[in-house]
Amino acid sequence: MGLRLKFNIVLTLVFAAGMAVSALVSYELLQNNAKQEVLRNAGLMMEAALSIRGYTVSQIKPHLEPQLAETFLPQSVPAFAATETFNTLRKKYPDFSYKEATLNPTNPRDRAVEWEADVVNYFRNGNLATMNELSGERDTPSGRMLYLARPITIKDPACLACHSVPSAAPASMIKLYGENNGFGWKHMETVGAQVVSVPMSLPIKNANDAFRVFMASLAAIFVVTFIVLNAMLSFMILRPITRMSAAADKISQGDFNVPEFGKGKDEISTLGVSFNRMRRSLQKALKLIEK
Repeated sequence: MGLRLKFNIVLTLVFAAGMAVSALVSYELLQNNAKQEVLRNAGLMMEAALSIRGYTVSQIKPHLEPQLAETFLPQSVPAFAATETFNTLRKKYPDFSYKEATLNPTNPRDRAVEWEADVVNYFRNGNLATMNELSGERDTPSGRMLYLARPITIKDPACLACHSVPSAAPASMIKLYGENNGFGWKHMETVGAQVVSVPMSLPIKNANDAFRVFMASLAAIFVVTFIVLNAMLSFMILRPITRMSAAADKISQGDFNVPEFGKGKDEISTLGVSFNRMRRSLQKALKLIEK
């Protein structure tokens, strides 16, 4: 096995190990960054929903109070306002969603489906002081989705005016939604969860594209380094050694008409100087023998 082959085998093994480690670390890092990007998007949507709710309570509902006695206006309900706003957003971004999933809602469209009910029960069964947010992933027909959820807890006793018993609720609301939904709520009870769902497909695709570009760049660097190192090996080591080997072969056959190697400061040049000295010594010894 030649010196070049041995060198290339070692070099390939080192680069293969380096690429494997780099691939593992960079893939995990890029995937985590993609998930963090999705979580940031979900957090922004959640804060936007909370802002819409607050705006509805402080700016919209007071102006509609005179009409609510005769006609119940869903637009005055914070949850309705936030949901409708995001339904408008979904016309352009259909994979993004916001829902105030409730176990026993006034509006049937807010009723929690199976996986949302599990999220609500997670908050109901835990300590809200420490379990005030939950995130996770789930598969959907449109791809992998990440959801961010926060509990809906009845902290304001005024909310019970519409949700304690049907007799206490506005007649206009009963007329619109009936007496069977959205009642029996209690103060400090967690009745639902705000759930934001954000698709992971685009961030994950971007992460995978970045990973492929990184690995392709690393492979290109390896190829260039491999070529440069082989060229250096040829010009700086193999070619001088091959010349010395050929010269030694001629000298061993009695041919001393071999030019001497030049001087230098590296190890190969030092070897050449030693070879020159050895050749001269051998040549002198042979002349003494011939006499």
